[in-house]
Amino acid sequence: MSIIVKNKHTLIFDEFKFKCCVGARGLTKNKVEGDKKTPKGIYNIGNLYYRSDRNIRPKTNLRIINIKKDMGWCDDVKSKKYYNKQIKISSNLKHEKLFRKDRKYNYFIPIKYNWKNRILKKGSAIFIHLTKNYKPTAGCIGLLEKDFLILIKLIKKNTKIKIV
Repeated sequence: MSIIVKNKHTLIFDEFKFKCCVGARGLTKNKVEGDKKTPKGIYNIGNLYYRSDRNIRPKTNLRIINIKKDMGWCDDVKSKKYYNKQIKISSNLKHEKLFRKDRKYNYFIPIKYNWKNRILKKGSAIFIHLTKNYKPTAGCIGLLEKDFLILIKLIKKNTKIKIV
């Protein structure tokens, strides 16, 4: 069973239908780093990351990773070795901080877009993460926390996401 992002505002899994938000410039088949678009396609999903200092350990079938202060996600288009991977924060690599002041990454699941055989500048750090107000994202998919917590109880590590 797949998670389906049907349009800019609708995410469906089984009989559950959730309101969501996507990239500010919509969906695309030709993702480019920084274009604010969400990549169309069918992808595997990664582990569940969460902030244990703010939340209790969630109920899920996914492997859970606790977000620490020194964790980042490399979006450095000059780094073939680390691009689109979780990293320990370093001043010489451009990255997205995972331990954030806002609550957007209190929980998130990486979408395995541009994952194996990564192509530089093709897009990185595409996540299903939290939103409060459905403001468009930089390319991710945002859900309200209550909806996210329902979704992670239903999905498994072999669940795919289909963005159409």
